[in-house]
Amino acid sequence: MTHAEPDHLEHFAAERPRLRALAYRMLGSMADADDVVQDAWLRWNRLGAAGQAAVERPAAWLTTATSRLALDRLKSAQHQRETYVGPWLPEPVLTDDDPAASAELAESLTLGFLAVLERLGPVERAVFLLADVFGEPFAAIAVVVDRSEEACRQIASRARRRVRDDRRAARPEPTNTDELVNAFMAACAFGDVEQLRRLLTDDVVLVSDGGSAVHAARRPVLGFYRVSRLLTSITKRLPSGVDIERHEVNGEPGLVFTHHGAVSLVMVFEQEADRIVAIRLVLNPEKLRHVRVGAAS
Repeated sequence: MTHAEPDHLEHFAAERPRLRALAYRMLGSMADADDVVQDAWLRWNRLGAAGQAAVERPAAWLTTATSRLALDRLKSAQHQRETYVGPWLPEPVLTDDDPAASAELAESLTLGFLAVLERLGPVERAVFLLADVFGEPFAAIAVVVDRSEEACRQIASRARRRVRDDRRAARPEPTNTDELVNAFMAACAFGDVEQLRRLLTDDVVLVSDGGSAVHAARRPVLGFYRVSRLLTSITKRLPSGVDIERHEVNGEPGLVFTHHGAVSLVMVFEQEADRIVAIRLVLNPEKLRHVRVGAAS
């Protein structure tokens, strides 16, 4: 195999975080994203030094290669998603120290946003992400999805409307997040329903993803009454020796539960102003394998 020269290694290294961010948002799986980025690297490396030198815009070439690979993988995963047991949530990613999770890409990293993207078809998802999140020109997007530029503009417009309709209207910025999560933990620990009433909105929704391996609610749980009862039940059933750590997860406040050194649950909060509007639980062990906290990190 021809090995890339140092300059071209630097091209890939510089783009790798962005490529990984794109692939993860496309696929909702960090393991799959890493595989895609590795495949893109192999394609880049196979060009050899002369081929790489002939590429006028390496970043654009790598973005196109990564997008195509992710799109192919997403299409092949569609049947698995359609037959998935219970609600599907993306693999959670700890973002405590990830600058890429902040600023302009923060909204597109949240579990709620990625779950909305899951309702788009593979091509819609690719076009929307490339155009609206990563700012790629439609000429480049057309090459990725094998459509005309005008068709891509129409696809992006439709996807934009669907995403907007599925997301809440402009939301008040979260406030006092630390105090909110601390109060939530205390309310659950003591079974304080009245405190939970002050912390959760009336129309709060709880979504749990256990896949086929772990028992979890097979449908979203809606409303304060049902959600508070479920939270109280979950707290009572926690085995002894469970450790709970506060973390930022996909750019939002979250809790990571470990038992005997293994992550067993990730709980993520979507917040508006000073109340919780959604709670997402990831229990599927396949989606927690890459989450490392405490001594396991």
